[in-house]
Amino acid sequence: MLKLRFKNNKHNAVWLVEPKVTIGSGQKNDMVVDDTSVAELHAEILVDHEELTLKVLAPEQPVRVNENMVTKSAPLTVNDVLTLGKVQLQVVDPKQEPKAAPTLVRTEATGWSLKANHTALANKVFTIAPETIVGRASDCDIVLAAAHLSRRHAQLTVKEGLLYVKDLGSANGTFLNGVQVTEARVKRGDELRFDTLGFGVVGPSDDMNKTSIRTMPKQKPQQGVTKRTAGKRPLEPSREQVKAAMAAPVTTEDAPRSSAFTGLSIGVLMLAGLVYWAWQAGHLNF
Repeated sequence: MLKLRFKNNKHNAVWLVEPKVTIGSGQKNDMVVDDTSVAELHAEILVDHEELTLKVLAPEQPVRVNENMVTKSAPLTVNDVLTLGKVQLQVVDPKQEPKAAPTLVRTEATGWSLKANHTALANKVFTIAPETIVGRASDCDIVLAAAHLSRRHAQLTVKEGLLYVKDLGSANGTFLNGVQVTEARVKRGDELRFDTLGFGVVGPSDDMNKTSIRTMPKQKPQQGVTKRTAGKRPLEPSREQVKAAMAAPVTTEDAPRSSAFTGLSIGVLMLAGLVYWAWQAGHLNF
């Protein structure tokens, strides 16, 4: 797609889109040339794909194309220079011009922005302020030099972190995900289109106020460590552990106590034996 721009000002330009682009000093023209030497409706360029034809609408004020004076009509090609009074315009092909690096504009103010889908805009990113006007007029916040775009095409508004679009009575409409809208809420990832110029919507998610819970992996118990559960009795010793405890030798601390018990037992048995012998011999009468 070709463009028409002021020769010494690359930023003030319009897309040459079908069926035509009007040029003049009047504010209703697609290309407004604010100069007293230019008629209100000076000329128009007929567009058929990339075939351009200049048609002079003010014969008393001819247009010079390169070095040739044109009073009626003439074909135009890329890099042709049109002279209207004191002003020079040029037909350019954005694909042949040096491409600037994609411009990324920070969006600290609202967190919302529009990323151009059209290659002619070099994937440029436009910041969205709390209130942003989109259109062809130079006083808009986002200026898009497309002939089919209205001078004040649409308004973007951010309220409480949410983005809304409102069509300002444009001639060719505002579209959200392919559906023409008058006023609608816009979400991240939507496609917003002003006439034929499409943009991807970049912004915060609806769930930014929610905290996501990350699931932690379960840790396996280390070997040799007995897992204890609150409220449960400890495990009983195994049969092997009991046998080992019974087979273990008596320690020195238990030896004196065992000896005393053994001596006492022998004394009781001896006394009982003497009593039994005396009773059998008749020495004791019960």
